[in-house]
Amino acid sequence: MFVTQAYAQDGEPTGSHGASAMPEEHHEGTIAASEHGEGFPPFNPEFFPSQLLWLAITFGVFYWLLKTVIMPRIGGILENRRDRIALDLEAADRMRSDADEAKAAYEQELAEARNRAHSIAHEARESARADAEKERKRLDAELDAKLEEAQGRIAEVKRAALGEVDQIARDVTDSILRQVAGIEANQDEIAGAVEQASR
Repeated sequence: MFVTQAYAQDGEPTGSHGASAMPEEHHEGTIAASEHGEGFPPFNPEFFPSQLLWLAITFGVFYWLLKTVIMPRIGGILENRRDRIALDLEAADRMRSDADEAKAAYEQELAEARNRAHSIAHEARESARADAEKERKRLDAELDAKLEEAQGRIAEVKRAALGEVDQIARDVTDSILRQVAGIEANQDEIAGAVEQASR
């Protein structure tokens, strides 16, 4: 049907001027409308006031949301982070001070332990020296006592031996005088002669 009409329109060699004039007027009206700026509405100056109004309303709503909702939340988050960081810094300072105190206490205990070890070693050396000196004195005393006892025994044995030697000498002298010389001598005279001879 469209093809037939189009063919029919093409088939008219001359047609009426009213039909051919209508598309030309429509074309001129379109050119005039485009010249007056009726194209894209945001670029049309007659819509600028409404656009500015909606821009102000949108900006106000966004500013109100930013001021009443977004900024308090961001401020609360920043405050919480600040408080958490402050708590962490306080905990770190406390831990550092505790570590410094523990280190100082450890060093002090180590120094005290070293001093105690030195004093114990010194006391052990002195005690060992005192014990050795005491044992030496005890052994010296025992040796002196044994030496004195031995000397006493030697003196007793010597006195006993000398007493026996004197008696033997008196007996031998008496026997010699009786058997060899045929002299009867008194025991006191014989003892005096033996004693004089032993000197």
